[in-house]
Amino acid sequence: MMTAKNLQDRIKLNNGTAMPWFGLGVFKVEEGPELVQAVKTAIKHGYRSIDTAAIYGNEEGVGQGIREGLKEAGISREDLFVTSKVWNDDLGYDETIAAYGASLEKLGLDYLDLYLIHWPVEGRYKAAWKALETLYEQGRVKAIGVSNFQIHHLEDLLKDAAVKPAINQVEYHPRLTQKELQAFCRAHG
Repeated sequence: MMTAKNLQDRIKLNNGTAMPWFGLGVFKVEEGPELVQAVKTAIKHGYRSIDTAAIYGNEEGVGQGIREGLKEAGISREDLFVTSKVWNDDLGYDETIAAYGASLEKLGLDYLDLYLIHWPVEGRYKAAWKALETLYEQGRVKAIGVSNFQIHHLEDLLKDAAVKPAINQVEYHPRLTQKELQAFCRAHG
């Protein structure tokens, strides 16, 4: 198992996309100058991954921080790995495609590096997954994945998926190790 030695170290996802090990998450960070400054400062100090979501309500500020941070750091958009997530209300094929477009517009970006289904809402996540596959196949996103999925959700999704999720972003820390889920994800790439 490889470990990161600095902020720029990356790990290869199952589709070959290189994702930074470390990133700035902006959950619960409200729109405004503090958000913009946080994103700019993270980029300035070497962070190359920024993680947001539609439901956080801060994609516009994140986008501004990215644009200003890239300019100040003298790096290109391609050097940064940007993730967002489709929210429960927008799950469904057409709804997810529209939500992706809305996120890009708010962020002021041409593409995302990673787009995730935020939660496995029963009866809705499979249609959303088909939309993510379409976005991926069209080259509009570099990698697709899920968030907060448990083993039974992943098994269900994998039955019909043409593209295997590159990521299952879950809460993980000493008080919530989710060892079975981690083993399942490793075993299935």
